[in-house]
Amino acid sequence: MAETTTISRPAPYLEAAGQSYLDLLTKRVGQAPTAAELTAMSPQIAGQNVLTQQAQQQAATQAGLGALTFDPTTGAVTGIGQGTGIAGYQPFLQQAAAYSGPQAYQQFMSPYQQDVISTTLAEFDRQRQIQENALAANAIAGGAFGGAREGVQRAEFGAQTLQDRAALEAQLRQQGFQQANILAGQAFGQQGQLATLQPSLAGQQIQQLGQVGTQNLAYQQAVLDAQRQAAQFAFQEPFTRLETLGSGIRGLLAGYPQPGFRQTSIPEQQVSPLSQALSAGAGAFGLASYFNR
Repeated sequence: MAETTTISRPAPYLEAAGQSYLDLLTKRVGQAPTAAELTAMSPQIAGQNVLTQQAQQQAATQAGLGALTFDPTTGAVTGIGQGTGIAGYQPFLQQAAAYSGPQAYQQFMSPYQQDVISTTLAEFDRQRQIQENALAANAIAGGAFGGAREGVQRAEFGAQTLQDRAALEAQLRQQGFQQANILAGQAFGQQGQLATLQPSLAGQQIQQLGQVGTQNLAYQQAVLDAQRQAAQFAFQEPFTRLETLGSGIRGLLAGYPQPGFRQTSIPEQQVSPLSQALSAGAGAFGLASYFNR
């Protein structure tokens, strides 16, 4: 008579539930994700947005570079066109250079200076003519008209008049020159200030565009991450339900043996695969190898 061993087996409904569970699990595990599902679950990086691109373009223009080329998919910079090579502040420096040097004052000479000089000298001549007429009248009144003394006085008066007239004209021209130099210096300083101010203002605008672009980029990335999580959740959801089912079956098997289980004597070589799994301490997820033998 063949040697037999007495073993305990779960109730038929538990074995059927375990088999059904393993069938469902095997079927689901065997379904590889589609290409679309893989793409949806893969990490994605948000592309550069138009605000960030505009900030990059303004920075390039400020540096004297040409138009940037952007990748239509990622928005990343792929090329730089030929620019002017002139930075944003350079025109102000060039203009400042025009306001320096020995000839810089000429741009600021008053167009009415000659009119002012001519008018002033005309008035000077008129006043000297009055003085000369007074000198002649005094000579007549003194009985010295036409004499040597009167001749000397007239000569001295004429020489002094020419000297004073030349000095007056030189003074007027010197005043115009000094005023023009002062204006050229002021213009030079103003252009220098603009050359300093321009990069600061341009940098602030670029920074503001960059900040707004970064905020938008963060939002776009958050949307992509949420979509990826949703795709992963949708793919994992059936496994979650299977895990719930497996947990229930494991909960029932945890009390084995229990009332309602039947005792069976069978040949040792015919031991149930489920009993082998239970004796080995395998969980519901580890039963697939036994039922698929």
